[in-house]
Amino acid sequence: MTESLRETVRATYAAAAKEASASSGACCGTTTFVELNTDDRGRVVFGAALYDTEQIEGAEKAVEASLGCGVPTAVADLHPGETVLDLGSGAGGDVLISAKRVAPGGKAIGIDMTPEMLELARANAREAGIDNAEFVEGYLEHIPLDEDSVDVVISNCVINLAADKAVVLAEAARVLRPGGRFAVSDVVADEDMDEATRSDMAAFTGCIAGALTEADYRAALAGAGFEDIEITRTHSVHRHAWAAIVRARRG
Repeated sequence: MTESLRETVRATYAAAAKEASASSGACCGTTTFVELNTDDRGRVVFGAALYDTEQIEGAEKAVEASLGCGVPTAVADLHPGETVLDLGSGAGGDVLISAKRVAPGGKAIGIDMTPEMLELARANAREAGIDNAEFVEGYLEHIPLDEDSVDVVISNCVINLAADKAVVLAEAARVLRPGGRFAVSDVVADEDMDEATRSDMAAFTGCIAGALTEADYRAALAGAGFEDIEITRTHSVHRHAWAAIVRARRG
């Protein structure tokens, strides 16, 4: 990711974190969250509305600040004792849900480049009383974990924000143990996405402009060493883009 693009994304999500903190959980009605959780037609296609109530028990406040396009924890098939890594963990909702599912004996790690989001996530973990969750500052292009150190990588609509998705996917493969699982929610672009949308920074920070096409996503995953690749579209998030569940296994 170029530094200017990275700073634009960071500033957008820092503002969202500050609104979430200031609003004491009523974030979904604030300006930043309304803008980030709706598509270009004003429909709510991102955020907490995508989760079922029973999925978020104990992590309600963190999930209220979600900006994701899906529910990766619903498809990751987590088990006690596993180590889970969430790429771009934001307010920590998916990390807290994961932490409960991998207990006892497991842990969930969130990585995020935005200090404001990390502060919010740690506060949410303390409030939820979850002690097997950890939040680390870092970039998806340089994950600060050892190779072969996690069982599952999840993410919720963040990989599309990286300028070089191939590097991010290679890093995900590096930290996964052999046979480890990749289960993310992300945005895939239609083949005919126009150049005006591709060059729109608001569309980029809103998870649209930087999205890969399905064919390019499959190729990038295969190039990183993933196998058993599945991409399932779930709902439209833009005239030229879809939310999708992306699953694969490290070879």
